Amino acid sequence: MGWRGKQKNYCWPGVYHITINVAERRQQPLGVIAGDVSKPDGDPQAPHVVLSEVGQMVEEELTHSISTHYPMVEVQDYVIMPDHLHFLLVVRRRIVSSSGKETHLGQVIAGFKKGCNRRYWEITGKQPPMEGQGKPAPAGTAAATPAGKAAATPAGTAAATPAGVPLPVVSPQGQIQGQIQGQKVPSTATTGRPPLFAYGYVDVMPLQEGQLERQRQYIRNNPRYRLLRMKTPNGSHITRGGMDTAVSIAALKGYLRREGCEPFLNDATWTALTNRLLMNGTTITCDSYGNRQLIIAGRQQANGNHHLMSGTLLPVVCHRKDAALFSQQKERCLRAAAAGAVLVSAQIATQERDIIRTAIDGGFPVVIVIDNGLPPIYHPSEERTDLCSANKLLLVTPWKYVYRRADEQITTVECKTMNCVVQALCRRKDSWWKESLQR
Repeated sequence: MGWRGKQKNYCWPGVYHITINVAERRQQPLGVIAGDVSKPDGDPQAPHVVLSEVGQMVEEELTHSISTHYPMVEVQDYVIMPDHLHFLLVVRRRIVSSSGKETHLGQVIAGFKKGCNRRYWEITGKQPPMEGQGKPAPAGTAAATPAGKAAATPAGTAAATPAGVPLPVVSPQGQIQGQIQGQKVPSTATTGRPPLFAYGYVDVMPLQEGQLERQRQYIRNNPRYRLLRMKTPNGSHITRGGMDTAVSIAALKGYLRREGCEPFLNDATWTALTNRLLMNGTTITCDSYGNRQLIIAGRQQANGNHHLMSGTLLPVVCHRKDAALFSQQKERCLRAAAAGAVLVSAQIATQERDIIRTAIDGGFPVVIVIDNGLPPIYHPSEERTDLCSANKLLLVTPWKYVYRRADEQITTVECKTMNCVVQALCRRKDSWWKESLQR
């Protein structure tokens, strides 16, 4: 099932980043990843996908059929991966079908998938079930189907439905003819054959400055990301739960009250907050992306010795009351990182982002607590992927994933909750750097 933005009108002109998954992702029917992650883009040995016959067919349908049937729609940047594909779909004006009827993006994608299905069945020789509905009709004859339903026919032939509407003719090369005149390609429901693609699609509509270029880069770098994850599996996967903070709901509520959140803690806010948190019994737990050894090693060090030493986890939380001391806080954090400590932060305040950015640029490992959960399919930015693979970054979240618009902001209570989680992961208060200044 794909995800939809409820605020979108899918008849609107615009740019859409579309992701479509194959029905059986474990089979990876579209191709294989090849190349060398050390080679730059443009090099013949750079990471790329060697497309299978099915993958080549999908590429042809993607780059030719959509714009043929819908001239107002253009496919730009795209990548066909072994088990899914990404592409930018540019809708230049309102979408109108060949019959002149106004339609929407979902119909464009559905037509593309149906065309791919027909050619996929021909390439693979997929047959419908031999029992029940969808039984194949003898070659050269019309198939008996329920009223208004289309039936599959052999390549190069045409058939008629009970209503007398001709089906599209398929050439020996598998190219669908006549669909532009409004004829229909049969769906999996009418043939009983397994589909190539999963139901629905995922879309992202870049709206803010810079988002479109990031989407283009993401599409181009997909083969590199995949190869990198294959080569370094420990640093490039999601781990669900298992990272206990030892913070109970009662303890969190007490912390939020001490932090001045009492005015925001009405029943509705508190219920919404607790419903979003990941729980392991009575305590908050976390999902993560990357190698958890950064946390595990740091906790082992903390349990043995609370002095600052290699692997120690240190919370980075910048308070307004300490603004005048920021230079000392930053210096102390970076000195600890240089000595081998791992900085942990939710990066809420600008000063926190400054410290973590400087630590990353210095090659020091960090843990970042992120403000949303990890969806089933999660791909961080290229930089974060590289850092996770190099064991320089661990992404942690105490939240369940929810769809969030680009303009939605996290609440004060959510910010304070993440700061609580930061300190709980470190098993240390965020004032540690002040104590070190007094030594």
